[in-house]
Order: sequence, then C-alpha cells, then structure tokens
Amino acid sequence: MTMPLIHVDNHTALEPLPRRILMTTDAIGGVWTYALDLCRGLAEYGVEVALATMGQPLTVPQRREAADEENITLYESCFRLEWMDDPWDDVRQSGEWLLSLEAKLRPDLVHLNGYAHAALPWSAPCLVVGHSCVLSWWEAVHHEEPPATLDPYRQSVVRGLAGADLVVAPSSSMLQALGRIYRPLPNCRVIYNARGRTRFTPGRKKEFILSVGRLWDDAKNIGTLARTAYRLPWPIYVAGEQKHPGGGTAAFDGVNRLGFLSPEALAPWYSAAAVYALPARYEPFGLTVLEAALSGCALVLGDIPTFRELWDDAALFVDPEDEEELARELRTLCMDSTRLSDFRERALLRSRSFSLGKMTAGYLAAYRDLEPRRQIDLDQET
Repeated sequence: MTMPLIHVDNHTALEPLPRRILMTTDAIGGVWTYALDLCRGLAEYGVEVALATMGQPLTVPQRREAADEENITLYESCFRLEWMDDPWDDVRQSGEWLLSLEAKLRPDLVHLNGYAHAALPWSAPCLVVGHSCVLSWWEAVHHEEPPATLDPYRQSVVRGLAGADLVVAPSSSMLQALGRIYRPLPNCRVIYNARGRTRFTPGRKKEFILSVGRLWDDAKNIGTLARTAYRLPWPIYVAGEQKHPGGGTAAFDGVNRLGFLSPEALAPWYSAAAVYALPARYEPFGLTVLEAALSGCALVLGDIPTFRELWDDAALFVDPEDEEELARELRTLCMDSTRLSDFRERALLRSRSFSLGKMTAGYLAAYRDLEPRRQIDLDQET
C-alpha cells in the first residue's frame, strides 16, 4: 500500500492506503451515482479503482462519466443482480468473473456494493456496503413478513455478511435493519453518503414541486404524491425511470412526467424547484433528497427512521400512507412564503454536513482498518 497524507478535521496523518481497489456497482440506480462520487474522492489520494458493473448495460452518459475520471478502469457485464428475479445462475457466473478479475488485477482490497459475492474466497480483504436490501424493503412496503420465496435471497445475504471483513451502511437505520433481519454484525460502521456541491446549487425558485425516483418502486411512493396533484396550488414535476427492469411500466395522471434524467439534466430542475417531495415508505439514505437540499429546496418527506435520522428539524414529515396529510402539508407550504423560506434554509444548512470530503475520509479509514483485521484473522488460523 502507498503512504499518502490524509487530511481529516484539520489534522494530517501518514496512513497506509490502497493503490488499487476492485469495486462492484450496478448501473440501475443510486449505487452508480454513489460509486462515481466515491471514485472522484479517492482520486485525490491516488487510489485507482477497477469498477466492475453488473445489472444492465451502461448508457452512453454513464460511460462518459466514468471516462472523465482518470482513476477508473471499467469492466462491464450484464449479469443479473441478487435482488432480481431468479438471478442465481448469473450471481454464480458473475462471482467467477469477479474472482478472475481479482486474480488478474491483484487489488489491495475488494469493495462490494452488494452482498452475495462477499462469500467468495477472496485473497484481498473484503468490504461490503449495504445500500438497501429486499427484505427490509418488503417489510416497509408491504407491512408484513417477507414470503418464503425470498428465503434463497435471505440465505445469500447471510452468507455474504458473514464473509465480509467489514460491513458499511449509509445510515444507522439501514445498519440496524441488516443486523436485525440477517445476523449480528460485529465489524460494522455507518458512513453517510454525499454529493458534490458544485453540481447542485440553489437558483431562482419557481412555484412548482419536484420529485425524483423510480416510478415503478412502491418504496418511493410517488403514486401517493401524484394523487394529491389536483388539490395543490402548484404543479408537480416527476423525474425517474418508468419501466420496471422485470417488465411493465408505471404511469401517473396529474403530474408532469420528465422521464429519466441524468444528474446534469436534473440539476436545473432542482435549482428551480421551491419544494422537493418524497413521501417514501423506505429509503436507506436518499441521494435525491440530498441533491434537492443542496439546491435549496424545502423538503417534504415520508416519516421514516432514515429521514428522521438525516433530516430531523430540517424537513417536514408526513405519514407515507396518509394522502390527506401529504396534500395538506404541501398546500400549506406552497401558500406560506415565510415557512417555505425557513425550510429551504434549514435543508440547505443540513445538506452541507454530507460532504464528499467526509464520505471519502470515512472510506479511507475503513480501508485502512481492513488490512490489520485480515492479518489478525490469518494469525488466528495459524
């Protein structure tokens, strides 16, 4: 490992850091955004990232994004992800592919943004980030125990968490869910996600409400927001993927649908929106909420543990199942300029605590701790 200087909280220290990381990501949702931001942060410390993609083909803009980062080398695949329908042949094949990449590249550590592959016989230390999971999603959306058909997924996640040298989650709420649903996590920590401030900035606000998310995902609960549209004084604009990866398309009446937009295309919408609404039933972090807050939007969010953890006193909260409460809160906010201005300022101030520098420093510290832990494990085996 190299020995660069790490600057954290105005202190400088010489720490061993990896030269090269093998990192997995999918190309479907917020994990791609998170991975690119983290790679940008790591570039400042000379860390090279072999980025292995799965789930679906990269888009042209995604390839362009990765190409702009000199420390990223892309390794693309279309293997199905563990949360998709009947993925297990693909999970096995992608595991073989990833092990072959490790043998070829000899990274200092493996950073997995999924669970199943942590059970593989890695040579390098292995970190797993729990961005989300099917069973906690199911509980939040359906308000019931997950069905037995999801037992193979449960078993796969348990094996993965057991095989990880360190487990990271983007919120305490998500970390607690992993420990409760699957297995105790002796080696774990929370590292909050972040977004760069230069892309998302407040602009001249206009009288409309914005929401961003996968329209087909009941966890985002954008359908409930859409049903309030005819009772509000301002229009609602919704951006996000309508087509489900497994088939089918979500569509809502009453809202202005923007379709899927890249971060560059979304930024001016955030900048102009006075209010950002996401009455989510489930959200392990919520990058779109952070993007909106960085852009000076007032936040109206689902009253769930994650949002309370991250945005308490900086957002307005509503019961995700109470359409009337959502409509009432949005209507009041639209018609009260003083309150609107207050919550815009609160969100903007809170957003500044989720910096890319802090996230990068958190992962550098995690990477630093991995090698000694693996060495201790090897000593105990011998």
